[in-house]
Amino acid sequence: METTIGLTKGSTETNIVISGAQLLTHWQGHRGVTRRVIEAFPEHELFNYSIGGMRPFSQLVMEMLGMAVPGVKGVITGKWDNAGDTFSQVPPATKQDLLNLWDDTTKQINELWPQIPLHRFQEIDLAFGLYEGPLYFIIFYWIDNEIHHRGQGYVYLRSLGIEPPPFWERTA
Repeated sequence: METTIGLTKGSTETNIVISGAQLLTHWQGHRGVTRRVIEAFPEHELFNYSIGGMRPFSQLVMEMLGMAVPGVKGVITGKWDNAGDTFSQVPPATKQDLLNLWDDTTKQINELWPQIPLHRFQEIDLAFGLYEGPLYFIIFYWIDNEIHHRGQGYVYLRSLGIEPPPFWERTA
């Protein structure tokens, strides 16, 4: 039998460690910190500043946004839009427009999330045709990806002499 991320394909685990609502709260707490990182950037640097060949933070934000709503829709329906197109989208022209897009995405996530059938969190799926595993694990990947890119944003901010927001203050 093939196993993926600790589960055997076709198995369903009934022990719940946290609820779907708690997972959403956890993710939205991280999204709140990331929003404050976006706010902390000076306008020009948000779109142009880079260290060591890394992408500007606005492009990293677009990657996060590219997985968020299409990902939640995929978890709900099992149909995965090609997020790759969204990853390469050009960011909005201003910091305020990027923040507005972030806020709209947050609202959409909150509206869509309750539609996720509970059993879907344990099902194995191929998200975006790229990532295979139990859907709870795929959601953790999105959160981990956001934390990773936010860390890059922290490095950028510190190199610009700007104190980043406290990462432990995870309020949406």
